[in-house]
Amino acid sequence: MDKLIPDRLSTLGYPQRLAVFRLLMRRYPDRVPATELANALDLKPNTLSSYVSALMQTGLISQERIGTSLRYAVDMEATQATIGFLIHDCCRGRPEICSPFSSDTSTRAPEMTDQKFNVLFICTGNSARSIFAEAILRDLAPDRFNVYSAGTKPQLDLNPFALDLLAHNGHDVSALRAKNIGEFQTEDALAFDFVFTVCDQAANEDCPAWQGQTISAHWGLPDPVKVEGTDAEKSLAFRQTYGALRNRMTGFTALPIASLDRISLQKAVDDIGQIKNEG
Repeated sequence: MDKLIPDRLSTLGYPQRLAVFRLLMRRYPDRVPATELANALDLKPNTLSSYVSALMQTGLISQERIGTSLRYAVDMEATQATIGFLIHDCCRGRPEICSPFSSDTSTRAPEMTDQKFNVLFICTGNSARSIFAEAILRDLAPDRFNVYSAGTKPQLDLNPFALDLLAHNGHDVSALRAKNIGEFQTEDALAFDFVFTVCDQAANEDCPAWQGQTISAHWGLPDPVKVEGTDAEKSLAFRQTYGALRNRMTGFTALPIASLDRISLQKAVDDIGQIKNEG
């Protein structure tokens, strides 16, 4: 047994330290600035510093300085070792009694059937980035995916720059609308095979985990809605975001989903989220 595992479990037993760790897990493999962590969790800088120090001492997270900014990320190797200890030692090598999934299904990717995969894209306002993602993936592979988008705090109307760009690129915008994530969290809601957050703020929010064997990943992009300047400058920001998302959707549709196990598929979608943002 890794001698640090008891310390890791003890460290995560403190609710606020656990909150920091959970947020970093939602943002994995991103490195998140300390200021963003503090703002998202409503923590004072010195309080956050003590929490991340405790997590770093046990190896659960790592720190990197980029310019003047300190950034943090989950150490996945240490995390996997800790979870592995709980499953294989505490559960005596019987993960089926400790996990909601049986051992022979938890490592599989979503099964390939005649039905299409259900995919949900989430951002805060559901007026631009997630709408782009919904329209792009739906048109790239309509025979393979049912595609939806939602916002944690959706706008009343879709952004006009986003709608104009989608229409210019040949997408049908007539059925697009801003939707609240709550529409997809009811008891009779669809079971999603894939859920992607495309903005940092949505990923930072502590939403309920999706039921079933959903594959989730963070594909965060800067918000073009917040760009200030001339209409030409704003239009450029939307085109760059659209291009970045199209690159990611192209990579996603190229994945051999049926032939990948769950771990390989998770890594593949995480890697797609690291594709550079230039469109």
